[in-house]
Amino acid sequence: MAEALGIVWLHWFLGKVVDGQRMSLAGLDPDHMSAGTLALGIGFGLYLFACGAVLLYSGLRDRAPNRFFRVLLIACAVVHALLGALTVGLVGWGAFGFMMLVFGLVVLSLIAYGEPGRGRAAKAGAAGRGGVGGTGPGGTVPGPQPPVVPGTPGAV
Repeated sequence: MAEALGIVWLHWFLGKVVDGQRMSLAGLDPDHMSAGTLALGIGFGLYLFACGAVLLYSGLRDRAPNRFFRVLLIACAVVHALLGALTVGLVGWGAFGFMMLVFGLVVLSLIAYGEPGRGRAAKAGAAGRGGVGGTGPGGTVPGPQPPVVPGTPGAV
């Protein structure tokens, strides 16, 4: 979410520079370029803020995001990978490292839960029903069983 605020600030700053210098690109109106830069920055900032909100909500619920939000996060990961590749030549290795760190964290959040609805909460529900990690019949915890020797009581 801090990255979203940084993106909005950067685009606001770039819009002010274009407006202050009265720069024009191929005869375009500088006022339109300044407003377009700010609008793009706000849109991109809202997108990144939404991605951060999805990650926060997913972490608080301890569940994987649903299909729509997974696609949103996959697009966010792709954007960070592409921007990371661009920042190597334009800004340097430090910015590349930051972008790859964010990329890795977004990808980790996508693969850490596996399928949607398969977080710790779903495993806890399975444990109460005697599923994986749950209790066996009679409330006992199944553990390693001793080998059955033929001829002893309880052998089949």
